[in-house]
Amino acid sequence: MSEIVLDVRDLEAGYEPGVPIVRGASITVKKGEIVVVLGPNGAGKSSFIKAIAGLVPITGGSVFLDGKDITAAPAHTMVRLGLAFVPQTENIFPLMSVEDNLKVACGILERREIPARIEEMYAAFPDLVRQRRTAAGNLSGGQRQMLAVARALIVHPKVLVLDEPSAGLSPKFVSTVFEMLAGIRKSGVTILLVEQNAKAALAIGDRAYVLVEGKDRHEGIAAELWNDPVVAELYLGQRPLGAEKTGHAGKGGTA
Repeated sequence: MSEIVLDVRDLEAGYEPGVPIVRGASITVKKGEIVVVLGPNGAGKSSFIKAIAGLVPITGGSVFLDGKDITAAPAHTMVRLGLAFVPQTENIFPLMSVEDNLKVACGILERREIPARIEEMYAAFPDLVRQRRTAAGNLSGGQRQMLAVARALIVHPKVLVLDEPSAGLSPKFVSTVFEMLAGIRKSGVTILLVEQNAKAALAIGDRAYVLVEGKDRHEGIAAELWNDPVVAELYLGQRPLGAEKTGHAGKGGTA
């Protein structure tokens, strides 16, 4: 069995006491996988991964990274623990140059490592090389997302967590971003991804979970879920009469 790198168990989380947004969601992410979290608007997807990253208060359940309990770890310690989070917005410093953005992200590295790691990021994201002296705020949407991901990868994370990486991008750049993520996975980086563009995300993912009302309602192999009628029902907010969650797909339940 593949090694489980990220193990989230019965997570409950929310911004206000007594008003949970995430209501007992559980997922596992194995080493080298891309795992996709899908769901209708308001399902709690972004709150779920922000809670994992320490940005939304957790009120129940647990999060394990490489077997270590990180449930109560502050957000600013997550990078040192091996979890890098790329938010949907405000994921770069727009007034700083591309290169300075990368240098700032190197905070936990030894000084002698920094030049080599920056060059490795330029090799991985050649579009950034030509823009290295450009203010990040002047980049295209796709280039900004590349820079945000490069900033996260520069510190060798065990798990890369992304919130809606294709949001607001043109179709051309959406394709570029998903090709980039597929390439990152091939390099051995484990990825957890929340995404509204279900078709594109499932095309590169290994497995996927569907969240509805803050709970994981369905899971399966990514390539098979696009045509799964249960996924369509959950996305539309329609469930068969009498259907209740009795387990995950493949574990004694279908929704």
